[in-house]
Amino acid sequence: MTDDTHGDGDTGDGRPRLAQLRDVETVYQPAEDSRLLAETATDHGVGSGDLVLDVGTGSGYVAARVREETGARVVGTDISPDACRQASEAGVSVVRANLVAPFRDEQFDIVVCNPPYLPTPPDQEWDDPMERALSGGEDGRAMVDPFLAAVGRVLAPGGQVYLLISTLTGPDAVRETARAAGFETAVVATESQPFERLLVLELTAAA
Repeated sequence: MTDDTHGDGDTGDGRPRLAQLRDVETVYQPAEDSRLLAETATDHGVGSGDLVLDVGTGSGYVAARVREETGARVVGTDISPDACRQASEAGVSVVRANLVAPFRDEQFDIVVCNPPYLPTPPDQEWDDPMERALSGGEDGRAMVDPFLAAVGRVLAPGGQVYLLISTLTGPDAVRETARAAGFETAVVATESQPFERLLVLELTAAA
């Protein structure tokens, strides 16, 4: 993104600066990407007996919807104490943690994740809680790549991962990283937005 010199809060290509998206919140609130991920997970494989992990749960919206609509047991995790507080207030069992670090091997049947995915040049990083919830670093994959490297450890045999990304994130690069981590990938949901397309990838361990 470039410096905002247009007086209307956008970057020159129509996309808003992250600063304009922050408002006064410190926790990412449900939006189109949250809804798409929740609907996809509930429609494509979460069952009532599953144990589900929502990585980067934020407000707890995705975790709560999956739990309410499927009857699955759901745990959220977030590195932000404010996010953990909001998720807990929404009735989500939540653990403050970085990605999947505290959990046992092969513990979860389903893992869902809506990571920060907006590419952001270093000179436009604000280093505050909302910025960290939105910015995926220069290529949009600052959290995506570590997540893909780590998530296989906690996934039960036959389990699945649902990962929300954007065309801005470089889907081909994400899928290549997932394959290198031992996953087969499929795009199972898409939704067009004004300056991007949202995608949900379904990841399963390669045979």
